[in-house]
Amino acid sequence: MLELNHGFRVVDLHARLEPGDEEEVATRGRETTPEALERELHQAGVVRAVVSPSPGCAPAGEGYLQANNAVARLSVDRPFLAFARVDGPRDPSSRASARLRNLTASRERHHASPEDIEQYAYDDRFHGFTLAPAEDGLPDEETLDRLEDVGLPLVVNGGQSFPPSAAAETLLDRDLPIVLGGFGGYPLDRDLMMDAMDLLGQYDQLYLDTRSVRFRDVLERALLEHPDRVLFGSGAPEIHPSVGVMEILTLDVSEDAMRRAFSANPSRIVPGLAPGET
Repeated sequence: MLELNHGFRVVDLHARLEPGDEEEVATRGRETTPEALERELHQAGVVRAVVSPSPGCAPAGEGYLQANNAVARLSVDRPFLAFARVDGPRDPSSRASARLRNLTASRERHHASPEDIEQYAYDDRFHGFTLAPAEDGLPDEETLDRLEDVGLPLVVNGGQSFPPSAAAETLLDRDLPIVLGGFGGYPLDRDLMMDAMDLLGQYDQLYLDTRSVRFRDVLERALLEHPDRVLFGSGAPEIHPSVGVMEILTLDVSEDAMRRAFSANPSRIVPGLAPGET
């Protein structure tokens, strides 16, 4: 693919990195080696990217400690910033049975604990956290308290299995930057994306990233109404980062709005993405 020459400084808030070696990656289908990801980012004109382990990369019952450390190691000397993936014992669904189970849910050894959060937060290899409630559950209150204490950004994979309303009920009252991936509407749920935009007026710490948002009108409305709260996220490697960049470049919005989404906004909540950082 030809390299894009768009003239913007672009950083990516939503990519993932397989912690295995090339042979292990190939057996799972999609090539996501560090070299491949770095090459695709370069083709798209992306200078730095947040990366975290893929869902399901950790064997059942083992948690993400090993995968997180592998991603941090693979990020060294590359244009990547590692985010630690966290999990928890609570069911994120809104069913009454789930609410009852959550009353007595307790952490198992493989779940992220407050001590784990503390260690990740003060390890300079990690710059934030990611959470996929539908796959990994929700942390308990004590662990969420520690996430709030350290104050690093939390990227949440929202969508039909964990809609914006669920995020509001369980996470958005916390005083830390929270980014709903895919405008909280993955996959291609326009109504949920609109719901997430409505929440921007209620929660100052809420941001939306553009991963897999394919509706021009949704992207344009968000950039026009909330230019400081939209962050570029490609969804690489499932989506080539050039695709996400081109979708922003073809919107009917100002260059200033694009510049904010591509660099200024993500760099504000993740200082390691700012110009001059290494």
